[in-house]
Amino acid sequence: MAIKVSKAEKKIAYDQKLCQLLDEYTQVLVAAADNVGSKQLQNIRKGLRGDSVVLMGKNTMMKRSVRIHAEKTGNTAILNLVPLLVGNVGLIFTKGDLKEVSEEVAKYKVGAPARVGLVAPVDVVVPPGNTGLDPSQTSFFQVLNIPTKINKGTVEIITPVELVKKGDKVGSSEAALLAKLGIRPFSYGLVVISVYDNGSVFSPEVLDMTEDDLIEKFAMGVSMVTSLSLAISYPTLAAAPHMFINAYKNVLAVAVETDYSFPLADKVKEYLADPSKFAVAAAPATAADSGGAPSPAAEEEKKEEPAEESDDDMGFSLFD
Repeated sequence: MAIKVSKAEKKIAYDQKLCQLLDEYTQVLVAAADNVGSKQLQNIRKGLRGDSVVLMGKNTMMKRSVRIHAEKTGNTAILNLVPLLVGNVGLIFTKGDLKEVSEEVAKYKVGAPARVGLVAPVDVVVPPGNTGLDPSQTSFFQVLNIPTKINKGTVEIITPVELVKKGDKVGSSEAALLAKLGIRPFSYGLVVISVYDNGSVFSPEVLDMTEDDLIEKFAMGVSMVTSLSLAISYPTLAAAPHMFINAYKNVLAVAVETDYSFPLADKVKEYLADPSKFAVAAAPATAADSGGAPSPAAEEEKKEEPAEESDDDMGFSLFD
């Protein structure tokens, strides 16, 4: 006969297991487990077996164990998990790549029917087409204002209809119609809502960021720092090149308007004194941009030059 374990012993065993996982793992995914069945959870555990462990439990028990373990070990970083334990959540302890584990968890989703009173997580749209229902079933469609027609003895939906909007509760008529059509509009599984990594807590969207996204964010930050530095005339490493260029422009403007000069200003004054030199300086650049194509005048000169006669044109060859 199996020995019956008391509730107190179960709590002690659960506390020991949670404390052991907190010591062994530094990465934790906090996942919402609404509408997730036991069989589905078992499949998730099998899929993550090897480098990850899924632990479910009551939030009050988990919070108590985390607080006591933090006091005993002095590891106050794990206290950041306490505010995350809200609602129907579970903890996924892992040593693998956080993004890969999160993607693996997302694979285990199963379709679910629309039950009465359930809050729709997504918009439910009934597609057009033949429903396979006989004409006596048109009352369902009339109640929900769905346009239909009778085609070959069955009810056919003419246009797509948004039956339930995201966030709305599913009514009895909507649930009955979806059941008759065999539509399972919702899918449920563990949804990662927070990520804990060595004391740091961040959103799971961070796991989807690429190097290009990080570079773009960094460049945007540098641009904002530069703009602010230039606006308040505060020198920073990002704004220094712009400040030097602006200062050079100011000095050059003073040199142009006065007798004061320096080598670079002399060249500008020379251009301003004789604007035709602009065209001379711009000509090589224009030729380079056009790939060195000859001008029309050069083409005309080439046509006027007489062609040189070859040995074959003279009627003999040097090797004859």
